[in-house]
Amino acid sequence: MSSAAVRRVLPMAAIISNPTSLKHGLSLFCPELHSSPSCSSFNPSRRFQRRNFVAASTSSSFANDNREFVIVGGGNAAGYAARTFVEHGVANGKLCIVSKEAHAPYERPALTKAYLFPLDKKPARLPGFHTCVGSGGERQTPDWYKDQGIEMFYEDPVTGIDIEKQTLTTNSGKLLKYGSLIIATGCTATRFPEKIGGNLPGVHYIRDVADADSLISSLEKSNKIVVIGGGYIGMEVAAAAVGWKLDTTIIFPEEHLLQRLFTPSLAQKYEQLYSDNGVKFVKGASIKSLEANSDGHVAGVRLDNGSTIEADTVVVGIGAKPAVSPFDSIGLNNKVGGIQVDGQFRTSVPGIFAIGDVAAFPLKMYNRIARVEHVDHARRSAQHCTKALLTANTSTYDYLPYFYSRVFEYEGSPRKIWWQFFGDNVGETVEIGHFNPKVATFWIDSGKLKGVLLESGSLEEFQLLPKLARNQPLVDKAKLQNASSVEEALEIARASLPVEAVA
Repeated sequence: MSSAAVRRVLPMAAIISNPTSLKHGLSLFCPELHSSPSCSSFNPSRRFQRRNFVAASTSSSFANDNREFVIVGGGNAAGYAARTFVEHGVANGKLCIVSKEAHAPYERPALTKAYLFPLDKKPARLPGFHTCVGSGGERQTPDWYKDQGIEMFYEDPVTGIDIEKQTLTTNSGKLLKYGSLIIATGCTATRFPEKIGGNLPGVHYIRDVADADSLISSLEKSNKIVVIGGGYIGMEVAAAAVGWKLDTTIIFPEEHLLQRLFTPSLAQKYEQLYSDNGVKFVKGASIKSLEANSDGHVAGVRLDNGSTIEADTVVVGIGAKPAVSPFDSIGLNNKVGGIQVDGQFRTSVPGIFAIGDVAAFPLKMYNRIARVEHVDHARRSAQHCTKALLTANTSTYDYLPYFYSRVFEYEGSPRKIWWQFFGDNVGETVEIGHFNPKVATFWIDSGKLKGVLLESGSLEEFQLLPKLARNQPLVDKAKLQNASSVEEALEIARASLPVEAVA
């Protein structure tokens, strides 16, 4: 590999995609697989073939030396795909990654968790959380990619594709050649319009390290912070702000925190914990505008009811949009958003794949099309796709939905929070425990255990959850309701599993 294999180019604008409305519970569970009018230009019965790679001319018209496999995107999915290429011995001199990021792939969840810890509380920093440390793997620093013969293009998002010529154009004007293409562009943050103050100084969105660094700079000078959004981002940023000892308010339009997953009873327990830490809530509220002071800096959040909440820092966490541009012509799913793929992450165009947040894929166990914005799916989809591309593996991706959060984990915090959820949040719920520290919620539909959430579980208890959610055993609801503790409830659920699933 030549010394020019690892290149840097000037920073350019981020990829922007069109907003897509997500529905149905966890933003996962959408129309059944056989109902496919939403899957524009995608034919699931079509036979996909890996496009043969014809060695390109040695002409200097192509900026990349490694042309057999190209990954577009530099997030979690790209990092785990790169590791899988290396494990199969086909990365050196063959794999190229082109990214809008300034850094080698990293574990993005850290940005709203340990990265935002107060500066005296040992915050996470690169190179500490490059992929694949989040799953116990090797830390893949920029030197790792160079040593593996992987060609990297940083800070240069792809802006165009010519499917017939198998070429990509980047923001800086580079022309890249590919044999097989993996799209791993992830998502972009949903932003407030500029006309209502969405771009004021002091207003922050978090998708990358630069965003997080900008927020930290504001937190160092801030007194009052308003977090807009009651989902994962809102809860994690608010918890971090408590560590900075800031006057913190969360505003959201729903009735309670994390409404797409938490039951009202469960949400109340977490809301009380935040309130005990000084966080204020404004629920059921709509934002009219973000107000500026005489210096043009954000000074408050004006609500539809005419009231204004003062703030010198505002963090907006109201969702994300799949970054499909410039790949719109490949075949999008208009229901869940993203690029439509099959169970091996193949798009409607032979030789082109999509993984991670941007992929709309068959959620096999629920017979639905899903698009999942989660690091676990990013990792697993990258590995499954790459193995399917490089080997004779023809198995269908069989993903079990999984979500988690960890907050208040900085030094000196009186209580650390760590919950995990597996499965489908449908049907009736049974809640056991008093949040001191444990609480468990079970979702039961037609007698079957469909999903389970556990707070502050042991390692063994957390390991039980995916077994329960995947097997969906028949459970005795009344017996579960009468459990005197979380431990007893989990044991009742465990006993309902088939013998082979318990091992």
